[in-house]
Amino acid sequence: MNKRSYILILQLTVIFLLLSFSACKTKRAIIKAPLKTKGEVYLLEKMEGAETKFDYFSARCNITVITDRKSKTEFRGQVRIQKDSVIWVSLSPALGIEAARLLITPDSVKFINRFDKTFFNDDYTFINSFFSSTIDFDIFQALFTGNDLSWYDDDNFRASIDAMEYKLSATNRAKRKRYLKQKDTPNMLVQNIWLDPESFKIVRISLKEFGDENKRLQAEYSNFQTINGQMIPASLTFEVHSGQKTIIQVQYSRIEMGVPQVFPFKIPENFSKMK
Repeated sequence: MNKRSYILILQLTVIFLLLSFSACKTKRAIIKAPLKTKGEVYLLEKMEGAETKFDYFSARCNITVITDRKSKTEFRGQVRIQKDSVIWVSLSPALGIEAARLLITPDSVKFINRFDKTFFNDDYTFINSFFSSTIDFDIFQALFTGNDLSWYDDDNFRASIDAMEYKLSATNRAKRKRYLKQKDTPNMLVQNIWLDPESFKIVRISLKEFGDENKRLQAEYSNFQTINGQMIPASLTFEVHSGQKTIIQVQYSRIEMGVPQVFPFKIPENFSKMK
């Protein structure tokens, strides 16, 4: 498995962890009356109030990956998250034997590939240099949970109405200074967020770095379900554009929220470092 394959698995993790929840379905209401104009401060407050709130989360999920070359790959996954601390993922092909394990923390990314007995253990430098972009734990966690970014400023959003949904747009969203590390290179994000006008849950996202049209991520959330009193999207379609277009479809099962988890990760002695 080459470097691109490793990074593809990391991409998939970002995507299929976004909404790893399941419960009774809640149908989205059809909005017929014209929407009333709302300001960005109001919409940001409502969006924050509707965010998925959790301390621990675990789930099993099935994912299907389709590339622009029409290749199709299926995975089974197990996900465990401790909020603001760690994201743990186990990936298996159709046979059910674990192929890879991933551990993401605010400071590091660790990965083992059991098929070719290799591992990766480093900070985010390699990931960012591969994509020529900047990604951090906050971006991972926000995508995994379907929430907005919490380490980035929200001063530059502008509100509008688009196709019977509220829309928040920012063309130069920057990380807050207190979350910048000494070696960080500040980047500007171009982000659009579409909100359901009744629940104020995020239903669509587009995200890219300022000035780079070739690398972008688009997500659509649907089939909202109620879990522990919270509305959670149970279906999503993701498009990742990074040299090629990749479409990821996700299904979820065996969900637990609020149950403490363990995050086992050990690199076997006979594994070699990924080159």
